[in-house]
Amino acid sequence: MSGTGSDVALLHGWGLHGGIFASLSTALAPNHRVHVLDLPGHGHSPWSKSAADLEGWARLVAAHLPERCALVGWSLGGMVAHRIASIFPNRISKLVLISTGAVGVKRRDFPHAADPALLNGLAERLRRDWRAAVLEFLNIEVRGDENPLEALRLLRQQVDSHGAPNGAALSVGMDIVRSADLRAQSAAIEAPTLLMAGEYDRITPPLGVSALASCITGAQVRVIPKAAHAPFLSQRMQVEAMIGEFLRS
Repeated sequence: MSGTGSDVALLHGWGLHGGIFASLSTALAPNHRVHVLDLPGHGHSPWSKSAADLEGWARLVAAHLPERCALVGWSLGGMVAHRIASIFPNRISKLVLISTGAVGVKRRDFPHAADPALLNGLAERLRRDWRAAVLEFLNIEVRGDENPLEALRLLRQQVDSHGAPNGAALSVGMDIVRSADLRAQSAAIEAPTLLMAGEYDRITPPLGVSALASCITGAQVRVIPKAAHAPFLSQRMQVEAMIGEFLRS
């Protein structure tokens, strides 16, 4: 925890840990008390068998949040943040979802999501070599980015720097992403919501993010030019300024 002011919590993506938000945490600290959490089985957070699905992850994470706070989630962390905001609407003052779409993988009635073959292949590789699967996913995250090598360097240096992620956590987390459909729960969200999408994101395309925004009353969407799946790294100053302004408004 760092900073002073109103509480804001940050939730990272699959295979990583809260250390990925070092810059964002520093940027928010002058105006907020920043809580950087590790998802179940990631970083310093223990794995729990109760984290069998998205709701289980949401309830476990919510138990470690301030009584009321703003919540920022990226990718899988955005899915968890979305579910927390729908289960506990009175506890979330504002919601920021980065690279979080309405549906996890493409389906017949929803083409604006990740290629199922891509994520199915990652899930298969995960059973053989978790590190190779995570590193491959990080490579996919930066494709199309204006500064892919720098974004990839920042992502790769965080892999297991807080300890290796739990294998079951990685498997369940990937299953959550592959099966996710956040549309039905969105009506329960009461917090003012900002969704951010990378223009060239191949995992969560901007149209998928916009589709989720259309399900949340009053939600705003910002598409970050020349960014892929981790715009808070590749377009750091722009994203930090947008989030800071939204939280202060």
